[in-house]
Amino acid sequence: MSNSATVKKIYEAFGRGDVPAILEVMSDDVVWEYGAADNGVPWLAPRRGKKGVGEFFQSLAAMEITKFEVHDIVGDGPVVVALIGIDFTVKATGKKVSEGDEAHVWRFDDRGRVVRFRHAADTFAHARALG
Repeated sequence: MSNSATVKKIYEAFGRGDVPAILEVMSDDVVWEYGAADNGVPWLAPRRGKKGVGEFFQSLAAMEITKFEVHDIVGDGPVVVALIGIDFTVKATGKKVSEGDEAHVWRFDDRGRVVRFRHAADTFAHARALG
């Protein structure tokens, strides 16, 4: 399977709430939110390993996602970028965030496993909505 097809399958699994299917394509030592500083937003926090990726998906319980659309998936080598439209409300504050083209950067090893991932998101808007 190509890396872009893997990314497409990840989003399909996300839509079904199938976290185990997502974890299957992660390397054991995947770096989630690579290169990012911890800015206090749980769903944008740096994490390691499949356990860390599972914790990321658990952190999404703090939000109500009202729109999640994959606009484009670009690239098919070791780097694949997806542009996502997402609207969500932080449950604790009732504040909304809308991202028209949030970039998701997926990096793969030569076996087709995700080794690094990062959201290129408006972290200020996320932090402000969190309160």
